[in-house]
Amino acid sequence: MTLLNHHAEGSASAPPLLLGPSLGTSYALWDAVAPELSTSHRVVRWDLPGHGGSAAGLIEAGATVADLAALVLALADSLGIERFAYAGVSLGGAVGLHLAVHRPERLSSLAVICSSAHFNGSGPWEERAALVRREGLAGLAENADARWFAGDFTVPRLVRDHREADPEAYAACCDALAAFDLRDRLAEIAVPTLLVAGREDPATPPAHLREIADAVPRATLVELPGASHLAPAQCPEAVLTALRAHVGQGASRGMAVRREVLGDAHVDRAQARQTPFTARFQDFISRYAWGEIWTDPTLSRRERSMITLTALVAHGHYDELAMHVRAARRGGLTPEEIGAVLLQTAVYCGVPAANSAFATAQRVLAEEDGTS
Repeated sequence: MTLLNHHAEGSASAPPLLLGPSLGTSYALWDAVAPELSTSHRVVRWDLPGHGGSAAGLIEAGATVADLAALVLALADSLGIERFAYAGVSLGGAVGLHLAVHRPERLSSLAVICSSAHFNGSGPWEERAALVRREGLAGLAENADARWFAGDFTVPRLVRDHREADPEAYAACCDALAAFDLRDRLAEIAVPTLLVAGREDPATPPAHLREIADAVPRATLVELPGASHLAPAQCPEAVLTALRAHVGQGASRGMAVRREVLGDAHVDRAQARQTPFTARFQDFISRYAWGEIWTDPTLSRRERSMITLTALVAHGHYDELAMHVRAARRGGLTPEEIGAVLLQTAVYCGVPAANSAFATAQRVLAEEDGTS
């Protein structure tokens, strides 16, 4: 099966984040944002059919946003991505709204940027589709800056991508926009949702994003001064800040679990010692170890504590072992159960390692009992 052209960056083990483009652009729309997001996520940005490197034949006249969403899911499936955060601009945002309504089990969160639940009716898009099928894209590309950016800002690469897009595929995307209207389904969206509006956007002005925010339960709306339709290109820092706060919820969830397992006192001490040099490592721990692994319901926390104790003994991490002996007691393991775990490590990790582990655990248990 032919897939959408895409570019992936970031660790394959990090939480996945898919980024969708607007009509007439390529995944270069995200050039100033995606590399930064890839420090904490597996970022996959994709091209619309007939745009960038995607084959024009992936879409036909009369296409719908549902057709585009199916292509995005096929791409995710090919990459082994079951559930993902999603952010999209304009038509890319419409794809996200469709997924949130029709395939909510695939999304962990949604960000809709300079987009709409409808695009001002079918008429203008039917006219644009007919124009492009008749005359090509050169004329529209000449006016791209005025439609996309505020002031005299431009991104020549994006304008070139617009000019070089396949006219039939572009027109089919116009068909999809003409038929799109999810206003009566917005209240069904249950995933965490962020709306980002550009205050200078003539294509999807802030009122369109406010309409979505008012209908989607617990949605968050951010309006960016000075931003027009392609906010990730014109105001990348502002978009990056909003997206980091939104898709970084795994770190917040992980921090809550970290506190439950290790205790507030330990986490507070770790946070107090945090410096700019260690901040990304602390975020990694909260997001990945605590937000992804310790929240997985396949194993109970008691089971995870026993596995963790064994692993720490095996590698001789006795300072960490002391911390996790305390965590095991907080999680309900008895001293006898902890002793049984350490005894088993004597068989599989070696007697000297178990000897040091018993000494560490005995000290911690004695401190907890107040007998030291």
